[in-house]
Amino acid sequence: MKTIALTIGLIVTFIQTQVLVAQTRQPASAGRQEYIEVEKNVKLHVVDLGQGKPVVLIHGWPLNNAMYEYQYQYLVDKGFRVIGISLRGFGKSDRPYGKYDFDTFSDDIKVVLDKLNIENAVLGGFSMGSAVTLHYVTKYNAAHISKLALFGATGPSWKQRDGYPYGISDQGATDLIQQIKTNRQQLIAGFGKGFEGQEGGLSPEALNWLESINLDASPYATTQAITALRDLDLRPALSKITIPVALFHGVKDKLCDFSLSEQLHKGIKGSYLIRFEKSGHGLFLEERDKFNAELEKFARS
Repeated sequence: MKTIALTIGLIVTFIQTQVLVAQTRQPASAGRQEYIEVEKNVKLHVVDLGQGKPVVLIHGWPLNNAMYEYQYQYLVDKGFRVIGISLRGFGKSDRPYGKYDFDTFSDDIKVVLDKLNIENAVLGGFSMGSAVTLHYVTKYNAAHISKLALFGATGPSWKQRDGYPYGISDQGATDLIQQIKTNRQQLIAGFGKGFEGQEGGLSPEALNWLESINLDASPYATTQAITALRDLDLRPALSKITIPVALFHGVKDKLCDFSLSEQLHKGIKGSYLIRFEKSGHGLFLEERDKFNAELEKFARS
């Protein structure tokens, strides 16, 4: 009987110890959210890493926040808090039926920054993300933001307009949208190759990685977002921007010509333009070290 009682006592002690350990265990997540609700039944996927001054990054079309893989860890190691947001319809974010325009994207970003209590952040946007961030800054008077960085920008207008001969033609935009609807896979395969500044600028593995990210987007969101970009003209809004702006652009960019950032540079007072001589649209990969160092420098200045 004594043996049985001793065994029972040991079991009870073990159980009590395990309960105590479970109760005192500190959360490993540091309280960060991976998904943030921006409206009823719509959540965005967020990468939120590190401590320090916040850097918020918005991806291009039809990428998602995974594109900044080689920026996240660099910035964390340099003492920044880095936040990557996948816009609705892209990556792991929800992809509901509805609007995929620049008011919607800007509103979503505002909710995320509100809920995370972000202040004095550096906001960065790549390609279509440059238009998203420009629209956000002008719509919300740079709320939560102290600086803006634009990478491979689509310009104040992605499409040619009267008195503005830069960017894609009407027919080119129409053909692109039609191809999304009829042969999206072929379009994405060629689009990834277009990221290179020159043949061999990106490894086959990097191109496959970009293609897989692009293909992961909602086909509907892919169509709606590029249609909204075609119709967006930010030229009248540029004079509203008063925060520091840095423009990063590959000189050999075949998808968004260097002239698009030159037009932004002319239109945004006090902006500065950084040339990436060896890069095309994939400057964040082709000249990764320079890209990361320049972004860090801008964020610290």
